[in-house]
Amino acid sequence: MRVMLDTNILISSFIFKSSKINELINELSKNHQIVICSYTIEELKELIDSKFNVSQQCLDEFLKNFPYDLVYSPTYVENKLFEIRDDDDYIILHTAILEDVDVFITGDKDFNDVQIDRPEIMNVSEFLNKYKE
Repeated sequence: MRVMLDTNILISSFIFKSSKINELINELSKNHQIVICSYTIEELKELIDSKFNVSQQCLDEFLKNFPYDLVYSPTYVENKLFEIRDDDDYIILHTAILEDVDVFITGDKDFNDVQIDRPEIMNVSEFLNKYKE
């Protein structure tokens, strides 16, 4: 299954390293294909630089060793496919739809009200409860 991760999941994996996030990453890397979009990488770099006392070199090392496929996020979207409160979140989920991912994992509650058929939008616990092998 192709699973796209939101920026907040990557931050949790990189900065906080909780047991639940570690469990998720282990499950994904063993049994699924992790997908990250270019917009998420840029957002991650900006957040690490502005909110956390971590060098970009450490982030580069983390991303270099993280098992994922990088997909391009378009910078311009002509026709909106769904409504969401935060325009920054729109481009990430739009990319997930374009890339035909099966599941989008996020901790951002703005995605809870989005009405789409695919990908399935889940938080970490929901994914592990439903798909952990």
